[in-house]
Amino acid sequence: MNKLSKLGEPLSVGAVTIRNRVFLAPMSGVTDEAFRTRAYAHGAGLVVSEMVASGELAKGRGSSGFRIRHSGLPVHMVQLAGREAAHMAEAARIAVGEGADVIDINMGCPAKKVTGGYAGSALMRDLDFALTLIDAVVEAVDVPVTLKMRLGWDDDVLNAPELARRAEQAGVSMVTVHGRTRCQFYKGKADWQAIARVKQAVSIPVVANGDVATPEDAAEILEQSGADAVMAGRSHYGAPWTAGMIAAVASGASAAGVPSSASALADYAIAHYEDMLALYGTESGLRQARKHLGWYLDRHAAEVPDELRRGVLTSFDPAQVISSLREALTSFGEPERNAA
Repeated sequence: MNKLSKLGEPLSVGAVTIRNRVFLAPMSGVTDEAFRTRAYAHGAGLVVSEMVASGELAKGRGSSGFRIRHSGLPVHMVQLAGREAAHMAEAARIAVGEGADVIDINMGCPAKKVTGGYAGSALMRDLDFALTLIDAVVEAVDVPVTLKMRLGWDDDVLNAPELARRAEQAGVSMVTVHGRTRCQFYKGKADWQAIARVKQAVSIPVVANGDVATPEDAAEILEQSGADAVMAGRSHYGAPWTAGMIAAVASGASAAGVPSSASALADYAIAHYEDMLALYGTESGLRQARKHLGWYLDRHAAEVPDELRRGVLTSFDPAQVISSLREALTSFGEPERNAA
C-alpha cells in the first residue's frame, strides 16, 4: 500500500491545513452534522456540509441556516449551489459569518431538480457564466474557495480541465473532479484516467472522486489520476467510517471506532439513530434516519427477515425502532471484515 502513503499526509488549501487527504464527499440528505461528526471521528481528513441552496440561504428560507451550522470540527467546510452571483456571494458571506473555514462551489450535482434550475453540473455548459459565480464568491470572502465538478456535461463536452484552469486563475484553491459526466449520473464506472487531464491543467490540489470504496480503490485512483487527494461518497452508506478506514491504511494505523462485532454494530447504529433524533427532533428525525437504518441493514444484515426490517423502517415509535434494529443487527449482522 505504498501508493497510499501520501494520503496520510496533511494538505494545505489556502491557509487551511487538512489533517489527511481522504475526504467525505458532500451528499444532500446524508452528510448532516450527525454524519459528518462520525466520519471525522473515524479519521476522515475533511468532511463537507450537505449542498446548500445559495438563494434559500441568502433569503433566510428553509433549513439552509441549519445546514451551515458549525459542528465544532477543526475545519468547517460549506458547499453552496446556485446560479445567481449575488445570492452565491451573500450565501458565502453568511456561511463565513457562521464559522465556515472553506467555501465549496457545487458545479457537479447531476440531479434534475438542480440542473433544471441551471445550477450544479448544468453550469459546465456555459463556462463564461460559471466563472461569474466563482468570481463573485472569491471576491466576497477571505477564506479559501474550492470547486467540485464533473468531467463535463456529456461525452461531447469534456471541459473539466478548462474549467479547473480558469477557476485557478480566478482564485480557487482546490478542485474536486467526479470521474463521470452529468449525463452518466452514477452509471457505469468512473473514468479515473480522465481526471489526470485536470491535474495536468492546474497547479492547485486536485481531488479525485467517483467509485472510491476501499484502500485498493484509493491507490488505483491515485495512480491513474495523479491526484493529490481522494474523496469518497456513496461508499459511506451504512459505513460512516469508510474515509477514516482508507486514511488509517494509508498511515499504517487502525481506523478509529469501527464496530468489530454484531453487538457493537447494533450499538453504533442505534447511537447514530439517537443522534439524528436529537438533531432533528423526534418527528422529523424518524423520517430522516430511515434511509441510514436501511443502509445499515442492506450493508451488514442483508438476510434480515422482511417483517423485522419493516419494524425498523416503518415504526413511528423510537423505542420499537431501536428494539427491532438491535435484534436485526445482533441476530443477522456481520461487520465488514476490512473495516478495522
